[in-house]
Amino acid sequence: MAIVGPSGAGKDTILAALREELAGDAHFHFARRVISRPEDAGGEAHEYLPPEGFAAADLILQWEAHGLRYGIRRAEVERAPVTLLNLSRTVLEEAASRHPLLVAEVTAPRAVLAERLRARGREEGAEIAARLDRKGTPLKGLNQVRIINDGPVHAAVAALRRALEACAAGRFPP
Repeated sequence: MAIVGPSGAGKDTILAALREELAGDAHFHFARRVISRPEDAGGEAHEYLPPEGFAAADLILQWEAHGLRYGIRRAEVERAPVTLLNLSRTVLEEAASRHPLLVAEVTAPRAVLAERLRARGREEGAEIAARLDRKGTPLKGLNQVRIINDGPVHAAVAALRRALEACAAGRFPP
């Protein structure tokens, strides 16, 4: 299952809560991304890989966004029947060509996204506006579910968990 959505949608928050709920359940694995941002720079727990290391790394997917390089190590997708991947829309078709894929698009209204981006303190007004104005690649021809994360986080976590359980049961889309 690929998790996608705009900056500030709450993907990392939802994934962290769900990871805690499903700890020890062998049906699910949460893939750790490699990112060219140092691990101590804040944000999600990830593996730091300098940009020059991406060419030699055994990555099944990789992409660039917001001035950083991202990737998923091949070994991460072979650990459980259902693997959760925090991806960019730009690699969804490639991911779907390799494995059955359900895309969970997590989003929120623009005002909610803007407030969350301001609160995390990594960008200022113009940078936030640029992130919000970015148009994502449309999700066409892919199995998908949309989760609106504009209320209590537990509601979005429950919606994503239902989608994951449908994946584990072989039901696409949920």
